[in-house]
Formats: sequence, structure tokens, C-alpha cells
Amino acid sequence: MNGRICTRLLAGAIVLGLLAGCGGTTGGPAPETSPAPTAAPSSAISSNIPEEAPTMTPEPEKATGFEYDRETLTYELVWSDEFDTDGAPDPEKWGYDRGGNGWGNHELQYYSSENVTVADGKLIIELRQEAEEGPQQYTSARLVSRNKGDWTYGKIEVRAKLPAGRGTWPAIWMMPTRSVYGSWPLSGEIDIMEHVGFDPEVIHATVHNGAYHGGDGKGDSRPVEGVCEDFHTYAVEWLPDRLCFSVDGEALFEYDPHAYAQRPTAQEWPYDQDFYLILNVAFGGDWGGAQGVDPACLPARMEVEYVRVYQSPEIRALTGQGTDAPAQE
Repeated sequence: MNGRICTRLLAGAIVLGLLAGCGGTTGGPAPETSPAPTAAPSSAISSNIPEEAPTMTPEPEKATGFEYDRETLTYELVWSDEFDTDGAPDPEKWGYDRGGNGWGNHELQYYSSENVTVADGKLIIELRQEAEEGPQQYTSARLVSRNKGDWTYGKIEVRAKLPAGRGTWPAIWMMPTRSVYGSWPLSGEIDIMEHVGFDPEVIHATVHNGAYHGGDGKGDSRPVEGVCEDFHTYAVEWLPDRLCFSVDGEALFEYDPHAYAQRPTAQEWPYDQDFYLILNVAFGGDWGGAQGVDPACLPARMEVEYVRVYQSPEIRALTGQGTDAPAQE
């Protein structure tokens, strides 16, 4: 012990001795009982008790509880473009993403509305080399149906012929209209068809979300003969609990979130909100340019014969969207 502690103990002993001398051991009247101490306010007591940790509310379960027979579902056409009027694409159905910022994948092209036209019953997106060098050496187009064609669930079909050449990267895909679960990848991405020129005649279908994205996205691929010479139909059947991809009616990949999570949440299934369609041809980039680019293949075209979107009255009723699919305008 140090000296300060000893001094305090000695002083305490003297005080106790004095109190004992005045304490009535000689038989005087008993001291009055002191009143009980006033109870401390409950707030004062509770302030000294550690608060319980807040209860964490689990994320809502997704893609669960839907009962239907996929084989007997009926579908109605709700939106389409048959590209039967020459000139610019229908402005009531299509808009454009413009710019040349690499688009998150170090792509080389600049997107312009000048690289797309409708002719002879087909939409044509042309990838061009505009100059020998410079930041806008290559140009292309990226069409979007955002706020002109947006859907939750349905069957989307696109019949297209793809460009050839090392560095080309055509895609038919979908992105969320409002990103209700957060920015990419949390609100999802649906890649109906991707093709990279260095791996010809192999078609890829992929989904991206909060749990699986980028190189970890879930998908599959398979060889399809003649994709750059002939038209093929690329499709997804988007149901409330799975996404089923196909080429020419043959299954390519099925994404069922229950195959990856016992209790799917928005991390695995953000696909219960409106998405819009995108048609584009990129050049180079992290994937398209993984084995370099060959400008000698330019100009290169993706040609589209039609885009058709169907919805099922049974699925609309099951998901609270109503029994009638919206009429095509």
C-alpha cells in the first residue's frame, strides 16, 4: 500500500471509535429508525443497466410461395417492334445511351445515335472505326427501352444476327428501371445473350445480383452454329421465382435462387421490379478485348428482325399485377 491509503485507513478508524463512544452502550433510549431511502427514479436505475442489442429484422424472403404450372401458362403479346418502318428506330419505343467513358468495362467505343437505323425490316447497329487514333476512334450504338418498355416478369424474345471479329461484344440484356435495392449489382442485371468475337459461335446467358456478380455471376454458355451468318432467337422466360434462358427454343440456363440459398433474399433475387431492354455492340473491353481487338473486322453489324415481349395473365394474377396483360399500343 502507498502512504496515502494508510493515512485514510487511520482516519477512518478514529472516526469509528468516536462514534462507538457516543453510541449508547449504557442502556439509553434506542435510536430512532431511519426512514427508508427514497427509491431512485426508474430512469436513474435503467441508465446504469446496459441496453439490450436491437433485434435485427431479417431481410424479406424472395422467390417463394408461388404455385403455378409452367407448362400450362398462357402468354399475351404486350410490347413489340417488328422494325417495319425504315429510318430511325421508333422514338416511342427506344431511346439511346450516349458516351464513351468505357462503360465500366474499359470498352473502346463511343455510343452515338448515328450508328443505328432501320432498313429492309431489320434494326441495324453498326460498329465503325471513325479515325486512326483518338478517344473516339470507334463508334457504335446502345438502344434502351427505359421508360418506354419496362416490365416485371414475362417472356422476352429477340431474333438477331451477330457481328463477327475479334473485339466485338454484342449484347441483348436488361437492367432495372429504378434500382430499388441499390446501385449495381444490388438491383440485378439479366444478360439474355452475350457473344465475344474471340470465342465465335458460343452464346452466354448470365445473371448478376448482390450475391453473385462480375466474374462470379451465375450463368452458362453453349455453342450455337452460325450466329454471325444466320438469325437466331434469344429469349428469357422471367417467372416470379426463376429465370429460364434459351436459344431457338432450346434451354441454355435456368437461374433458380433456391439452388444457391436456402432462404433467398434480394441479394439473390432482386428480380421482382421493372427492368428495361438494352441492345448494343461494344468493342474491346475487359471481356470483349481479352485477346485484343482487330479493327480490320470493322464495320461490323448486329441485325435484329424483331423484339417481342409477352406476359402471362396467370402470373400477373399470382403476383398481384392484375389478370389482364396491358394492351400493346
